[in-house]
Amino acid sequence: MADLFELLLGTGMRRGESLGLHWTDVHLAERILLVPWSLTAVNNNHLYLGHPKTKASRNWVSLAPRVVTALDRQAALARAGQPKGTPLEGLVFSRPDGSPLRPQGVLVELRRRAAELGLPRIGVHDLRHTAATIMISSRVPLAVVSKTLRHSTLATNVNLYGHLLPHAARDAVTAISTALERADRRHATTNPGGASEQRAA
Repeated sequence: MADLFELLLGTGMRRGESLGLHWTDVHLAERILLVPWSLTAVNNNHLYLGHPKTKASRNWVSLAPRVVTALDRQAALARAGQPKGTPLEGLVFSRPDGSPLRPQGVLVELRRRAAELGLPRIGVHDLRHTAATIMISSRVPLAVVSKTLRHSTLATNVNLYGHLLPHAARDAVTAISTALERADRRHATTNPGGASEQRAA
């Protein structure tokens, strides 16, 4: 499941979206994938494959090289034992017989691995929040973060991650100050006596 966790953390995708991902929606050469499906457990028992919760969620996701590498590994596993040139079909992450992974099983495995590494007890959705935190801390514009996470509105990002944006507020007021100082210098250059005349008045 390491490759699944790599995808979750590297894209900010939701657990259900990753578990519902089909090979026909993955385009490794272009380093993108489409998210048309989400796998959920109804009453924690029956698995249901449906569409993501919002129209914004059903969108393209860009893939970093390390996520492409993780998906390449999965593709190699899926192709094992198949005739050469056979197109990839079915779920990207599944049991050996091709049946879906259970969402609860993914959580159990994540917590087991986190405990082995001495990390705090976390949920699968925390990987999505971690991805968002890394992007925002790296000063990726909030609109780009929102688009990457496929939130329906920018306000969702502000509500969830506004506490991570003090640097953005500082950058904003610094930009205003810089612009005003530049305007002052330009004005002083074009009107050298203006400042002293103003003070005399």
